[in-house]
This record gives sequence, structure tokens and C-alpha cells, in this order.
Amino acid sequence: MVYKLNTQDKEDLNSALKRKGLRPTKQRTSVYEVILGKKDHPTADEILLRVRRVLPTISLATVYNCLETLVDCDLVRQVNLDRAPTRFCPNLTPHAHFKCSRTGEIFDLAMDAQTIANLKSILPEGFLAENFDLSFVGSTHEPHR
Repeated sequence: MVYKLNTQDKEDLNSALKRKGLRPTKQRTSVYEVILGKKDHPTADEILLRVRRVLPTISLATVYNCLETLVDCDLVRQVNLDRAPTRFCPNLTPHAHFKCSRTGEIFDLAMDAQTIANLKSILPEGFLAENFDLSFVGSTHEPHR
């Protein structure tokens, strides 16, 4: 099953690209659709395989270029855990990640305003965080999904 962008997703993509002076090419749109279609924090290689269902001749270099553009446009976030390949996350709200060491799955962990304020409170005086990356690695007791 191939995910198609809804009206809001299309508007978000088009306006974010336009702010950077870029067009919504079929490659960029397809990569974005793949990331939004299955929010499992895919790697570039996984995205390539999924996009090839729609664009069989797309190259890994093109996928990387599209990902770089989507990150630069603040449409997706890079997630770097351990020494594993970079993964991509469409959830732009402040949140943490949990990586199950048993299955390799990555889960988003919602963070409320109080939790974020508590984290910011540990910064030394004069430090201002523009963003944060918080991740946990461990195992889950129950199989998921």
C-alpha cells in the first residue's frame, strides 16, 4: 500500500520547500510520503526500497538529497542512535526516543511541557537550548504491534 499526502501534508511540503526556493519534485514528494506513510523511523536504505515501489529508478544519492532537503526544511528530523545508520522521524513535536535493543524498533515518547521544563532546568546558567535529542536504549517486556 502506498501512502498519498493529504491536503495539509501537501501544503506543508509545498510551503516549506517554497521558503527555501525549492520545488516539490516527484522524488521529494515520494520520499516524504514514504516517511509519513509508516512512522517507523526508517533508514535511508529502507526509504529507498519503499520509494522504488513508485519510482523504480530512483538512486540512493537522490534519496539522500531529498532527505537532506526535508531535514533542512524542518519537515522531518534526523535520529542518530548509537553507531547505527541515521533514521528519519516525521514527528516534529518535542519528544524522546526509545530503542528496543531486542527488536531494534524505535518508539516516540511524548513529553509534556513540565518534563521539557525540567530538562531545561538542568542547563547551566547562560545556556539556552535550541533543540534537544533524548534517547533511551533498553528492552521492552512485551512484543509490540
